[in-house]
Amino acid sequence: MITSALRRFVKLGGLAGRVGASVIGSQILEVARSGPSKQIRKTENLVHNAARIVETLGEMKGAAMKIGQMLSLHDGMLPPEVAEVLRGLQQEAPKVPAEVMELEIRGALDDFDDLFESLDFEAFAAASIGQVHRGRLRDGRDVAVKIQYPLIDHIVEADLKNLKTLVRTLLGMISDIDFDPIWSELNDRLMEELDYNREAANIRRMAEIHRDVPDIVIPKVVDEATARTVLTLEYLPGLSSAEACASRQELRDRWGVVLAEFLLRGLLEHRFLHADPNLANFAFLDDGRVVVYDFGSVKEVPSEMAVRYAELLVATAHKRGDEIPIILKKMGIFMKDGSLMPSGAIEPYLEIFSEVLRDEPPYTFGEDPDIYRRVFDVGMDSWQYSKDMQFPEDAIFINRSLGGHFGNLARLGATGPWRDLVFEAAAQIGVETD
Repeated sequence: MITSALRRFVKLGGLAGRVGASVIGSQILEVARSGPSKQIRKTENLVHNAARIVETLGEMKGAAMKIGQMLSLHDGMLPPEVAEVLRGLQQEAPKVPAEVMELEIRGALDDFDDLFESLDFEAFAAASIGQVHRGRLRDGRDVAVKIQYPLIDHIVEADLKNLKTLVRTLLGMISDIDFDPIWSELNDRLMEELDYNREAANIRRMAEIHRDVPDIVIPKVVDEATARTVLTLEYLPGLSSAEACASRQELRDRWGVVLAEFLLRGLLEHRFLHADPNLANFAFLDDGRVVVYDFGSVKEVPSEMAVRYAELLVATAHKRGDEIPIILKKMGIFMKDGSLMPSGAIEPYLEIFSEVLRDEPPYTFGEDPDIYRRVFDVGMDSWQYSKDMQFPEDAIFINRSLGGHFGNLARLGATGPWRDLVFEAAAQIGVETD
């Protein structure tokens, strides 16, 4: 892991420069292109730059890697070739030496030896700001312990300053939308993830919300072994995402429904949304239940925004394209001159997503293998609207969760009553579904 602030600055600055030069060069070349050749060249350029991003951010951890992982979750915004390259950032990162992590947890927990009977300082999972270790407490409980990397708080703060130019450049590859609200939201959520005490509070609140929901399993926090840089949870294993995706169809359908209900419950009813939908943050039990991990990124959804998303989903299910621009404006999505989003920016998306929310037969994720490319193509065809579009920062992590779970259901290949689930969740908060 690169820890020197200067080296990280140089690394990120160099990456931003190379990506920026590539984008500018591509834009110049596109002036002379049209039709399919222009689209092919744009995709090739995105893939090339995605490979650069993975190579650089994958070895840096911290905010740099986290930003890359966030981008990789937006499959619907990117061509499949690019999503596949960026998906490498969701895999395990190189682990920090055991002796370093032992020093970190002993420094955070003064009574470490009194609490732990054993702890494997060789991590079994590594991520962007910390890694996870198996252990056993002296009272006999098996636990999973997440320990932050050394100096990661300073690294993240430095990265956020350096990454702003890079992320602005990357988003400029696919959109001209106002960048500042997006960056503000990314900055706030990333800084929150550094405080494991905050994450522990998120877990307790989420567990209380799901106390009477047997299909969702949330590990209990071990309070006495938790600090700002150490989070200890009861150890609850299950099938990995790869194992789940290879399981029989009946189970994949059940897990898909559980994930969809979890998403809708967080977005609409409780307005407390688990906003890190990487499929690796879930484990799958063979009785149909789902274990949820990683509550560092949680989005408080304003009540007005929850109602608008419910209305948007219902209008999409009913193919009421004329209602959607009005709903979007109430959400804060409209043209900068105050006018409604034009139908040309809405109808192509409506055609795709209304099919997912159709009545009969229930939609099977994966039945249309080209759906991501269709979404991407619509986005590229509608790029001109983003130049003059207003977009609320509250929607950033909500859309991240919606898009991420769309991808999760596609990976599971799940079939389910998606329309009924949306209508039930919308009715729960008083939104008409007829």
